[in-house]
Amino acid sequence: MSLGITLVSHVPELAEGLPKLLTQVAGDVSITTAGGTNDGGIGTSIDKIMKAFDDNKADEILAFYDLGSAKMNLEMAMEMTDKKIHLYDVAFVEGAYTAASLIQAGVSLEDIEMQLKPLTIKD
Repeated sequence: MSLGITLVSHVPELAEGLPKLLTQVAGDVSITTAGGTNDGGIGTSIDKIMKAFDDNKADEILAFYDLGSAKMNLEMAMEMTDKKIHLYDVAFVEGAYTAASLIQAGVSLEDIEMQLKPLTIKD
């Protein structure tokens, strides 16, 4: 089983920029992004999220998002894909960075999830 990461952001530049940071510690991890609306505006797109899932080379995907409405679109996209997606309510940059570095190091999903718990966003 291989693990990858999908990043969903309301801002295309944020979705494109974060992988630059992550690849510094996780050059072998499949990282895909969905940033902005279909017309490049601020928001999220189920179509872009589905493409990010499809383009990800991993068997299972750890999904991270920046704001609440991105979570809603992620949840809908998760219902339309055959891939196993794990969605995390954690700090966007810190959670993705933690997960990417641990995937690169070969850490198990269970142990990655334990490391993500302290980064959980409280309601």
